Amino acid sequence: MQRNRFIKQVFVGAALVALLTGCSSGGGSEGGVFGGLFTSSGPEEKPIEQFTAEEIFKRGEYELSQGNVDEAAKFFGEVERLYPYSSWAKRGLIMQAFAYHKDKEYESARGAAQRFIDFYPADEDAAYAQYLLALSYYDQIDEIGRDQGLTFQALQSLRIVIERYPNTEYARSAILKFDLAFDHLAAKEMEIGRYYLKRGHYASAANRFRIVVENFQTTTHVAEALHRLVESYLSLGLTNEAQTAGAILGHNFQSTRWYEDSHKLLTGQGLEEKSIGDNWLSQVYRQLIRGDWL
Repeated sequence: MQRNRFIKQVFVGAALVALLTGCSSGGGSEGGVFGGLFTSSGPEEKPIEQFTAEEIFKRGEYELSQGNVDEAAKFFGEVERLYPYSSWAKRGLIMQAFAYHKDKEYESARGAAQRFIDFYPADEDAAYAQYLLALSYYDQIDEIGRDQGLTFQALQSLRIVIERYPNTEYARSAILKFDLAFDHLAAKEMEIGRYYLKRGHYASAANRFRIVVENFQTTTHVAEALHRLVESYLSLGLTNEAQTAGAILGHNFQSTRWYEDSHKLLTGQGLEEKSIGDNWLSQVYRQLIRGDWL
């Protein structure tokens, strides 16, 4: 679908096969796909400025195929430095971003990807560069306890991929990752809310669970957030809010364990699940009945 010829394993594998073929037949300046970069005894020692852009680029590919991603990034960077106006510089830049990301040098990967986007915004690989930039944030948010600023940046960058390149394979992948990152933010709010709840800080806990219900309606955490609101509001003596949270649970999540737990809590105190009063949860309930929520 997309060209992406620079990062496919088959391309790197073919380069490696060509290298080995060249070396076994004598290599040297005239032999082998890498030209003067390799002799029969290994890499030729001479200033890198004496090699062509193609030779340096292919040395980067070779290092990448050997798992030396840091060395590969350096060679791809040299192509850009020594031959900035060549077609190889463009190829080297996107490959440098890829190599840095593979090496988990996320800040450097972002820098290279952003340069590609700035220099070649209309190139067909600009979509991949934007996707790499987004991944450089996304791949650091796998632990809930990490700085959530990375999650927000990942969401923003993934949204750009989705909106700017909607018909690419990267947009489809970005949509999935966007949903996961969004769910991740909700998980963080839940974690903080549970922390407050266990320590008896019920108002602070309720505020966190409210954020999940109001702002993260499409995530997997809403049912538990409503149950935790029932717990928090009962502890605060706010029975109207607790009953309304239970009513929302009963309407949308009746088959979950969270509804069962809330039902026991409410009925145990002689209460029922229904929307009562004019509070923020009763507004949510009215939206739910109209079909404007979840």
